[in-house]
Amino acid sequence: MSDPYTDEVRYERDGHVARVTISRPKVLNAVDAKTLARLNEIWAEIEADREVRVVVVTGDGDRAFCVGADMSADAVDKTGLQYWADLDPNGFGGLSLRTSLDVPVIARVNGYALGGGMEMVLGCDIVVAAENARFGLTEPRVGRIPLDGGVFRLVRRLQHTQAMGLLLTGRKVPAAELHRMGLVNEVVPAEELDDAVDRWVADILACAPTSLRAIKQMVQRTEHLSAREAHAMRLPALTEALDSEDGKEGVLAFQEKRPPVWPGR
Repeated sequence: MSDPYTDEVRYERDGHVARVTISRPKVLNAVDAKTLARLNEIWAEIEADREVRVVVVTGDGDRAFCVGADMSADAVDKTGLQYWADLDPNGFGGLSLRTSLDVPVIARVNGYALGGGMEMVLGCDIVVAAENARFGLTEPRVGRIPLDGGVFRLVRRLQHTQAMGLLLTGRKVPAAELHRMGLVNEVVPAEELDDAVDRWVADILACAPTSLRAIKQMVQRTEHLSAREAHAMRLPALTEALDSEDGKEGVLAFQEKRPPVWPGR
């Protein structure tokens, strides 16, 4: 018999592309404790699998990406202080504050991305949204606070007035508005969402995996440093990329006027 909580988070890998789908459409893909545990297992599995070169994360159905914590389950039994004490160090969904995932992550936003769902989006590298998608850090409207990285990530990504306009109202924002702010890469009609995501996937796969791991590691692990301090860091993925077979293949493919075939090492 299958585990229902495993079924509620689907993990599929096709070649070098991993797809993670929160599949709890009856609660708009809200996350409870067991779903969070499964997500953390999946992120750890992806981190250990060098065959994965890009991840697409989304929600099941056409209504929601994720609407945050499942208020009908365990979260409602905790006080704010208890929730704060129990925060996952990797952030909401094990993703919003995760710094050890060195492959590109694309958010396929098919509907509501609210509360923790919005925080998961902020933990992704590229965001592709359907026109009907709505985003928001709505916690203040239910007497809570975006504690899983929402406040701090947002104020680092947007101008002060834009970020505070979202944080201090808890309002739901159309995808087009967040695109204008710079938080969403592309907005498309819902029926074109998969095609748009596939284009981004293809562009990522056209790049050397070792280069992308190095770039992501450099961004994630030096954001607290000055540019000069970051430049001096000798990170493992950077060292690997500079002495990789990918680097040799890229130059050779350019010289031979052909697409590269990346070894991934």
